[in-house]
Amino acid sequence: MTEVPDWLDILAAQAQRIRVPKYLRPPDGAGRVAAVLMLFGEGPLGPDVLLIQRSTHGRRHAGQPAFPGGGVDPDDGGPVEAALREAEEETGVDPSGVHVLCTMPELYLNHSDNRVTPVIAWWREPSAVHAASPREVESVERVPIAELVDPGNRVMLRHPSGMAGPAFRVRGMLVWGFTAMVLDTVLREGGLERPWDPTRVEDLPQEAIRS
Repeated sequence: MTEVPDWLDILAAQAQRIRVPKYLRPPDGAGRVAAVLMLFGEGPLGPDVLLIQRSTHGRRHAGQPAFPGGGVDPDDGGPVEAALREAEEETGVDPSGVHVLCTMPELYLNHSDNRVTPVIAWWREPSAVHAASPREVESVERVPIAELVDPGNRVMLRHPSGMAGPAFRVRGMLVWGFTAMVLDTVLREGGLERPWDPTRVEDLPQEAIRS
């Protein structure tokens, strides 16, 4: 069992105060309620975060790296329970070893009509994880924070629409879109970000666009 590190306490405190841009604010009465789990732990290479790579056979976001998560079911009791349940179903993580610190403000994803609550947690008793739901999850990775903040692994990706957003190249994955935006925000607000070059802009690969 490990105690919550100071850096994560700081990150969690800042995350609760994040101001949501207007385009990400949920519209009144719209959107499917959902949650994702941002699970931080202490791995063999230092602090890390749990990510999944979605199956290429999935109906939505096929092949994309993401946080474990999904829709909030009526029996869940809220976004925290939903995030823990989905993480267990997708990765086999044992919820009893997870200490939830806080939730971030809801974020609205217009393209999927989801209003997503990110749940920040500490993995006080890590358990073995794997692609527990092969139809939905291709692989599971504990990605070291050091790799995420490495300037060489950071880039801005430009969508065909002209919009550009932060992305990470880690563990053979291209992390972009909603997941990258949330990671970029919490790493910056938590004081973990290292200087990188946001003028390094690349076009979003064609194979990523289809998902």
